[in-house]
Amino acid sequence: MAKRDIRIIGDPVLRTPCDPIMEITSGIEQLVEDLLETVDEPGRAGLAANQIGVSYRAFSWNIEGNTGYILNPVITDMSTDEFQNDDEGCLSVPELWFPCKRAVYARAEGIDLDGNPVVVEGDGIWGQLVQHEVDHLDGYLYIDRLERSLKKEAFRQLREQQS
Repeated sequence: MAKRDIRIIGDPVLRTPCDPIMEITSGIEQLVEDLLETVDEPGRAGLAANQIGVSYRAFSWNIEGNTGYILNPVITDMSTDEFQNDDEGCLSVPELWFPCKRAVYARAEGIDLDGNPVVVEGDGIWGQLVQHEVDHLDGYLYIDRLERSLKKEAFRQLREQQS
């Protein structure tokens, strides 16, 4: 296993939709190990494969001591009448936290390395995790979902960081 470097906003891999995993190979098994090891640090809740430079549909999580992974996740359910607007951050957009409107509840379905079904679902932070990580796999960052004024401020802060 290896902890991998996190790709930062500006890296094209973060803006490219990830490919589905068609076959479980030793490379995919290594990817899962790397995702689990890389997400296993304080302050890290989730990690999508493209955040470590691999353009496959997979993510890992580490929430309240609960760690795991899912391959080929698809959001199959979200609350449509209840929303949260909690501060959100991202390893690929370091040091920025902004309120991001998300459904309170979300459910993703996928598989594990053995092809068994995996479901990741929940309210609050779990719902936020599902939506945030699937967004990554679709080539979006949380700042893309911010209200216009907040998005403008986020990009201003990013420019300041890069100066």
